[in-house]
Amino acid sequence: MREIMRVNMSNLSITMEPLPEGWNRYGGRALTSAIVFTEVPATADPLGAENKVVFAPGLFGGTNTPNGGRLSVGTKSPLTGGLKESNSGGQAAHALGRMGVAAIIVEGKPNDSLARYMLVVEPDKSAKLERVDAWAGMGNYAVSDAIKGTRAADDRYATITIGPAGEMGLKAAGIAVSDPKGYPNRFAGRGGTGAVMGSKGLKAIVLSDKGLSNVEHADKDAFQTAMKVFANALTTHPVSGQGLPTYGTNVLANIINESGGYPTRNFSEGRFEGVEKISGETMREVTLERGGNVKHGCHTGCVIQCSRYWVDKDGKYVTKGMEYENVWSLGADCGIDDLDVIGALDREISDLGLDTIEMGATLAVYMDSGKLAFGDGAGALAAIKEIWTGTELGKTLGHGAEATGVAFGVEHIPVVKHQALPAYDPRPIQGIGVTYATSTQGADHTAGYAITANVLAVGGSVDPLGTEGQAALSQGLQIATAMLDAMGLCIFVAFPVLDIPEAFGAIVDMASAHTGDTWSADALMAVGKETLTYERLFNTHAGFTAADDRLPEFFKTVPLSPHNVVFTVSDADLDSVFDFVPETAAGMGIS
Repeated sequence: MREIMRVNMSNLSITMEPLPEGWNRYGGRALTSAIVFTEVPATADPLGAENKVVFAPGLFGGTNTPNGGRLSVGTKSPLTGGLKESNSGGQAAHALGRMGVAAIIVEGKPNDSLARYMLVVEPDKSAKLERVDAWAGMGNYAVSDAIKGTRAADDRYATITIGPAGEMGLKAAGIAVSDPKGYPNRFAGRGGTGAVMGSKGLKAIVLSDKGLSNVEHADKDAFQTAMKVFANALTTHPVSGQGLPTYGTNVLANIINESGGYPTRNFSEGRFEGVEKISGETMREVTLERGGNVKHGCHTGCVIQCSRYWVDKDGKYVTKGMEYENVWSLGADCGIDDLDVIGALDREISDLGLDTIEMGATLAVYMDSGKLAFGDGAGALAAIKEIWTGTELGKTLGHGAEATGVAFGVEHIPVVKHQALPAYDPRPIQGIGVTYATSTQGADHTAGYAITANVLAVGGSVDPLGTEGQAALSQGLQIATAMLDAMGLCIFVAFPVLDIPEAFGAIVDMASAHTGDTWSADALMAVGKETLTYERLFNTHAGFTAADDRLPEFFKTVPLSPHNVVFTVSDADLDSVFDFVPETAAGMGIS
């Protein structure tokens, strides 16, 4: 039986309760969004006692489902002001799943604002809060080392931690999750989740699943049959079976640059002349030369294995092998073409506990103000280091791209719902622009990854420069992505699922065999619609209107080279993306 662990930071109590029957089909994002919608007032102060932060594995968490170990973190975002789900790899989701913990809800605030706590959960679900005041201000790597010193040498555990950015309440603060080797380098990065965790006085969570086996399936044989079909699709599709394992997510750098949609120097150009120096192909070549790791999963059970480690010239670990988004944000968007500089920035930002997408975009906006030259890697690193000491500049940067742009009078600030745009310009890739504009999460590429059909011809093809079909493409992808997040599946399974019908059927069959319940394609997609409905209604109650589902004006008026196009999808099309919400809400009995 899956249970909810409730941690009250006001009175330091920890209680267990059964998962409500109506949420039996929910895991991951579906569950975090349902809990936040139900328990957090939409008008609550994101850093106040009324807000909560929820950690939930997907429905497949703790099982041997290929790529089924993603963790969802849900809260009211201090950055967007809406309902936030931030998604991470790492070992925490599987640990929670093996324990039978459907979610950890952290609520309230400690009376002592200087107190720091570590939540420790043992394999039998016994839990306690320990004072760790000496860890105040520590970076994620130092905290990881400190935690190691508290555990037995033969323990198997996962960690969830924040750096000083979360303790400072910075709106770009994220939450670090440990990878299979224990490095705190997987991130629920977006939306300020780390600031909410910090507001609770919670510095770290330790989840020990030593001795626990994977969760049993209701029908093991049926699950194994479906799982083989699913795994075969993942490993044979050209993207998930070849491109991603070989070159990592940064395989996209040359592809998106060629499409003219690779945002350069604060979204002022669509191609970066230094792209080859920071491409996935070059990353692989350099990493191999230095003796580094070029292929592993970000959590156990991953068969795609697109993760790697970035090492220095002596072969010493620096940071996770930078993802496409990190390389772009700290590279092309800032005019930087040196992978070692990008790696140093990534390590510093991650140790501080900040979202690398937001911070790269922030640095680019800061550079656009003229305070720092594009391409100045040393200056960028010095600016980031200001955050450690809490200077005025450091605080401004730590609150993200919009705060920085306003503070320094920048005209073009690439944000939607106060969150920075990721690594695809919406002008030559119109479908992703629809997702940026309308997503409940703020500008978020993973919410509805229209790059599939706009650029990669996966799941069909939609002209990236045209307007026809873009809203429908984004809507379908946003629903499907919310479903995958609820299952705890990696977004990259979408590539084979969109192209290979048997892959989607295998998810249906795995859900049925695992839970013992009867699932269908419609039932899966219903979970996606219900998840988005919770989020959309919460945002409406928080004061969001149609005006919030729009891109910044400059994307509609300033043409982008080399195609010299602007974003042209109509407001009416944008407003159609969530047309299913009223009917879905009525069926759910919520409003």
